[in-house]
Amino acid sequence: MNGCSRRTFQLAMAGSAPALIFGAEERPSVEHSIVYKEPGRFGGWPANHGIWSWGDEIVVGFRSAHFKVMPVGHARDPERPQDEWQARSMDGGKTWSVEKPPGLVRPENGGKAPVECPGGIDFTEPNFALMFRASGEVPSSRFYYSADRCRTWKGPYTLPLFEQPRIMARTDYLVDSRNQLSVFLTAAKRNGKEGRVFMARTMDGARTWNFVSWIGPEPDGFSIMPSSVRLSKTRILTMLRRKEGPEHWIDAWVTDDNGSSWKFLNRPVPTTGGSVGNPPSLLMLKDGRLALIYGFRSAPYGIRARLSNDKGMTWEKEVVLRDDAGCWDLGYPRSVNRPDGKVLTAYYYNDDPNRERYIAATIWDPPRPSRTTKLVQP
Repeated sequence: MNGCSRRTFQLAMAGSAPALIFGAEERPSVEHSIVYKEPGRFGGWPANHGIWSWGDEIVVGFRSAHFKVMPVGHARDPERPQDEWQARSMDGGKTWSVEKPPGLVRPENGGKAPVECPGGIDFTEPNFALMFRASGEVPSSRFYYSADRCRTWKGPYTLPLFEQPRIMARTDYLVDSRNQLSVFLTAAKRNGKEGRVFMARTMDGARTWNFVSWIGPEPDGFSIMPSSVRLSKTRILTMLRRKEGPEHWIDAWVTDDNGSSWKFLNRPVPTTGGSVGNPPSLLMLKDGRLALIYGFRSAPYGIRARLSNDKGMTWEKEVVLRDDAGCWDLGYPRSVNRPDGKVLTAYYYNDDPNRERYIAATIWDPPRPSRTTKLVQP
């Protein structure tokens, strides 16, 4: 399917899921800022690391590597060290300072080796943050946590393999109670390739983890990089980055039994552009609406969003946050609410294919609901 954000189109979904009719694009009021930009460096992939906020204090994690234009793939030098950094804003995302926490130094770069977690973590602590990370060296993944707003990190702790060949963990979790937390992870498929999403849960503050359920069948392509919100005590909505053949899109899946089983809901984003796609960033807004933000990897390259006024059943016309990037190597957004009701979205970006990749942020005011979205039963 070839999507086009500048014309009206209809996407008819198979089965019992509703079809969605999207209108033309919309452009909200935006304010862009630079989070991290350094000559000769590649800043990337906030979606892999996470974002956390406490009012106007916001912290976003990212990878810093050496910049190098490659014949294929991301413009970073895979032969030179790269590490986990973060940036902090104290004014709601207008200005930022870069931090290099010693607790996040990768094991392959001389950081601590992962150990078993003793458990007892209080997930409801007001200054709590949790980060899941994959390793390029071993099949298992690891996690870190902070109780002081990401100023210091404890860990790394080993995440089990859940009887899978490989776990490629990124940060997507829901705090359920003091010692209970649900996490959404990507496992390798049976053929060893990426990937397939499942839900796991801890009941004892991260000492042990239990596999809960797969989210959808094993795909021929991939179904990876979830972003999830809790809608009620039993209903959870998650967005999945999908690929089959040359097509890339975002699917919505929902559970009504707190993760024991899942059903396909709809396809809010029929294309994320390019040949590699982009992961979702799902956020519950202060007014109860949902915002789904993603990178778009075809010209005009940039960052886009869709809004839902009915908990994800239907989606408004596409919102263009920006479309001024130099090439496809961008996106991987993560988003938080500001106290004033605006949204702060952080992502990686570029101005030119031959120049550094950097971390940027956009403050935007979600448009009010329109009347152009319709729900059509197939």
